[in-house]
Amino acid sequence: MTGSTYLQFISVLIIFILVLAAAYYVTKWIANYQSGMGNTGKNIKIIETCRISQTKYIQIVQIGGRYVAIAVSKDQVTSLGDVNKEDLIIKDETQENVSFKDILEKFKGEKKG
Repeated sequence: MTGSTYLQFISVLIIFILVLAAAYYVTKWIANYQSGMGNTGKNIKIIETCRISQTKYIQIVQIGGRYVAIAVSKDQVTSLGDVNKEDLIIKDETQENVSFKDILEKFKGEKKG
């Protein structure tokens, strides 16, 4: 192999790494942008969603201090009624912010042991 072949290989490798880095940061930026779009309000929060069929869902929504069950389909949203807060099991939001590294380390630990 000549010097120009090594130079070509190194330049292709650098371009590949730059493209990977750009894809990573653009993906993170889009994810942050999309997550911020739907969560701008402070009074309405989707507590849980259960898929019934391809285009039909049941959702529990918190509106202010009130909890409501709704049915959502392709063209229609129907109120199913109020739900008592005492009847709900609301998971802790701090559990959702687990990093991928923590999950990977936990998985590696289970594999070894």
